[in-house]
Amino acid sequence: MFGLETDIFILLALSILAACAFEFVNGFHDTANAVATVIYTNSLKPNVAVIWSGFMNFCGVFLGGIAVAMGIVNLLPVELLIDQNVYHSAAMVFSLLISAIIWNLGTWYFGLPSSSSHTLIGSILGVGLAFTFMPENSEGAGVNWTKAQELFTSLLTSPIFGFALAIIIMFILRRMLSKPLREIVFSEPKKNQPPPLWIRAILITTCTLVSFFHGSNDGQKGVGLVMLILIGIVPAHFALDNSIDPAGMKADLAGIERAVSTIDSSRLSVSDRHHLFTIQSEIDTLNAQIQKPLVDHKLPLEDRMNARRSLLLISRNLKTILDNGHANLNTDDKAFLKMQSGSEGGIRRYTDYAPDWVILMISLSLGLGTMVGWKRIVVTIGEKIGKQHLTYAQGASAELVAASTIGVSSYLGLPVSTTHVLSSGIAGSMVASKGVKNLQGGTIRNIVIAWVLTLPVTMLLSGTLYVFFRWIL
Repeated sequence: MFGLETDIFILLALSILAACAFEFVNGFHDTANAVATVIYTNSLKPNVAVIWSGFMNFCGVFLGGIAVAMGIVNLLPVELLIDQNVYHSAAMVFSLLISAIIWNLGTWYFGLPSSSSHTLIGSILGVGLAFTFMPENSEGAGVNWTKAQELFTSLLTSPIFGFALAIIIMFILRRMLSKPLREIVFSEPKKNQPPPLWIRAILITTCTLVSFFHGSNDGQKGVGLVMLILIGIVPAHFALDNSIDPAGMKADLAGIERAVSTIDSSRLSVSDRHHLFTIQSEIDTLNAQIQKPLVDHKLPLEDRMNARRSLLLISRNLKTILDNGHANLNTDDKAFLKMQSGSEGGIRRYTDYAPDWVILMISLSLGLGTMVGWKRIVVTIGEKIGKQHLTYAQGASAELVAASTIGVSSYLGLPVSTTHVLSSGIAGSMVASKGVKNLQGGTIRNIVIAWVLTLPVTMLLSGTLYVFFRWIL
């Protein structure tokens, strides 16, 4: 080894490079879904389509907020995985990155519309589960299962919703459009001939929306991944948002302490009383830290990771007590504590953040990745899901479904699979045209197999790699 500081720099550089590579692969793997319909229907030339989609992905990451990114960060209780051995943190980072990239490249090579979201989440879960059995793990849990349940629900229901919504949209189009318009809209694209201008405008608009919302959702997963790396390898510098004066915690902590003091603990269960005790204990710990003289309005490096741990413990225990519904709080106190335990505002504003340079870096990686490697997935989307070639109506319906589903999920801070939502939308539009017999069984089977296998395979792969890297590092 070259020395601890040099090793940390090398590990950090390699990790961030690997994260950018993952997002680059995500670009040409997932974003092919966004450009499939405009390319296949001759609405845009392939080179124009992928450049435009890449630009909109860039905008989506940069303007889409960080709610989804924080969902990824909070899936893994990284504050439990961090110890004094930086190589353990490197083992966490490299195992989840390598497993995610391997699965993404493998499914891309075979032209399977597999989900980068499932891949990343499976890799993170695999590391968390492997950490559960490590000897230094005194907490007993390596995964935030509450957050994992939210993500599972989102990933499971979004394709079903997309399938059903596409059928409904196709039904409405058939009912509302006149016969001459139906004949145009429900016809297959003619070779090397663009569609009528108004259809072309609709398809370009839906492609634009899918690309933007893909950036605001899938791109944010890359932001969350980089934040996991930064917090894992150099926690002292990135555990807290150093642009916010920690002295502001005093008012937040005082408000929380006052509100929880009004709770009648005799009406709470033993576990909820333990949550109350933890909240008070962590408030005392934080108060002791922020009472010290602060240089440049920042906590000392050695205190930042502990402060992050305390803030997250307060937030999670508050949420648990509120969710259990046994706390006798008035309306104002309940609203205040809900805000403090949420992902926006309150004490979480110190921990839930991403520097602008991280967002810009991921934006560029995703945008550039969009511009290469799209053809394999486009062919699958356009020709191999249904027995008939994609019509204008089917393409527009599927992309409208994908844009709306991904947009709503991004607003709610939930990750969804662009691949699965769009593929299910295409399948729904095919079923709406000629029934289930209109689907190509082989392609649907392969997509479903990839969907079913992604989580267990990536969990097993990342967990195994984590154990291996912990052994050699």
